[in-house]
Amino acid sequence: MAHAQATDMYPGELADVPGWFPPLDQVLFTWFLERQERQGTEGDLLELGAYLGKSSILLGRHLRDGERFTVCDLFESGAPDGPNQAETSKSYASLTRQAFERNYLSFHDTLPTVVQAPSSVIAEEVAPGTCRFVHIDASHLYEHVYDDIGAAREILLPEGVVVLDDFRSEHTPGVSVAAWEAVLNRGLRPICLSTQKLYATWGETEPVQEALLTMLRQRTDCGLSVQEAAGHRLIRTRSKGIQPPSFPRSRHHVPPAPAPQDSPAPRPRTTRSTPSRSRARRIAIDLLPPVLTRALRRARADHTTGLPGGAGRARRATPRRRG
Repeated sequence: MAHAQATDMYPGELADVPGWFPPLDQVLFTWFLERQERQGTEGDLLELGAYLGKSSILLGRHLRDGERFTVCDLFESGAPDGPNQAETSKSYASLTRQAFERNYLSFHDTLPTVVQAPSSVIAEEVAPGTCRFVHIDASHLYEHVYDDIGAAREILLPEGVVVLDDFRSEHTPGVSVAAWEAVLNRGLRPICLSTQKLYATWGETEPVQEALLTMLRQRTDCGLSVQEAAGHRLIRTRSKGIQPPSFPRSRHHVPPAPAPQDSPAPRPRTTRSTPSRSRARRIAIDLLPPVLTRALRRARADHTTGLPGGAGRARRATPRRRG
């Protein structure tokens, strides 16, 4: 379960909803649910532990007519025992039902059936043998996870899928013990493992594993290995830059503003430059007699031609000899 802080902002996309629901698990959830739909498997959906609704929102997209989606979480209610209360206060102090419902209704028109209570009551809320998909992401304490797995076994259809979160995180050993104990002693059959979730069933695993392997082997963005343990085939997956599946934006999505068009830079003004007269020259023109002024102009012109003083005039004045 995620530890991100709640926010009062309406999400525009699924990625905006706080929570730990990696792209790899979004891909796997979608694949399992769509496979059930293609095969015509009918049944309800159940999530134990919803936090702020990120995985619930994805699950709700796969709810079909006549099916029921139930979400069970303590939200801001008190936990049933001291250790569970300590866990809740430490990790989920910002969680409220209002925040969950706000996020969920940003993507869907109606809420799921919300049970604000410990997961231990779920057997009273959901009938046996009615669910095709159960996601367990509630308490990390061994005793609670043990009971959640037992409830899921009763609630699931024979071919239903159960997903256990945090089954191998270093900070949740209680989940690990309960998960592998269920595999060794309670008939749970692993289908595949992601970085943080175990996908399993009490039904047949070979058909679903073969279909899953076919899909995964066609992807280059997902690492894949197949291992054997205690008589079980385990498909291990890991992300290699995998992207989440496409998901509709929320009703609050605001498209980004278009980038401003670059306007051409204004052309610099061109002005005809005129040589500026020096202050001394202006005074000379104003005060000297015209004869001297003309002489000065001629001297300046001769200077610009590069001829020695008076040479230009001498050349022009000297008659050409005929001969």
